[in-house]
Amino acid sequence: MTERNNIFFYYVTSKGIEEKLSTLSNVAIENGFEIVEHAKNANIIVSIGGDGAFLQAARKTGYRQDCLYIGINRSGESSLYCDFNMDNFDEMLDTMQHEELEVRRFPIIHANVNGETSFYCLNEISVRSTIIKSIVIDVYIDDQHFETFRGDGLIVATPTGSTGYNKSTNGAVIDPRIPCFQVTELASINNNRYRTLGSSFILNQDRKLRLSVRQDGNDYPIIGLDNEAYSIRNIHDITVTLSDKVVKTVKLKNNSFWDRVKRTFL
Repeated sequence: MTERNNIFFYYVTSKGIEEKLSTLSNVAIENGFEIVEHAKNANIIVSIGGDGAFLQAARKTGYRQDCLYIGINRSGESSLYCDFNMDNFDEMLDTMQHEELEVRRFPIIHANVNGETSFYCLNEISVRSTIIKSIVIDVYIDDQHFETFRGDGLIVATPTGSTGYNKSTNGAVIDPRIPCFQVTELASINNNRYRTLGSSFILNQDRKLRLSVRQDGNDYPIIGLDNEAYSIRNIHDITVTLSDKVVKTVKLKNNSFWDRVKRTFL
């Protein structure tokens, strides 16, 4: 494992975390791993703190294509991105050293705002009104007008992100082996003037989605990028495609995506 022996811990400082990390670091060193202080020097990026921390670790470290991302929960609660918890850190190291490593590859979506600013998302991008008024968005698929949406907003989710915000709004849960992304409505208004599909729809990896925001008072909508929110002035167009980038994680035996879904929701 000489090619994968540098570990960087990503975490938010909180009470007791330094003591726990010291224990984890000692165990890692005893097993032949090296702890590094900067993500750029790591081959393995370990997030501490659940799915939210995992999303932040991937974003803050630039979705490194030459790294493995591993999530560790600080408690025994279920998690869709985190295979491990503080109590089975030894199991993680043993898996990486002694077992044939199977790597998951989670799709990422790329979003471009106004043809200027680019973002990547592992879960989803959402567009919502910041005022007490519905937002109007013209939806284009491959530059062909599909529908004019009016309501609270739209969510564009990856397959792994389909279990998050998307699922809470009745979107479908999608197998991450399917290279695609999903569009889900937030409280759409359907009347004689505005008519939408009224359900989620799924786009293949080679499709291009463009959301054109009508400038009618919602010039500053909130854009949610995974678990971060951005307010960008005068948003006209958001173009979303499936990126060539992926997030790579270690897959444990008997812990597929659907095992995680069952453990979390059923």
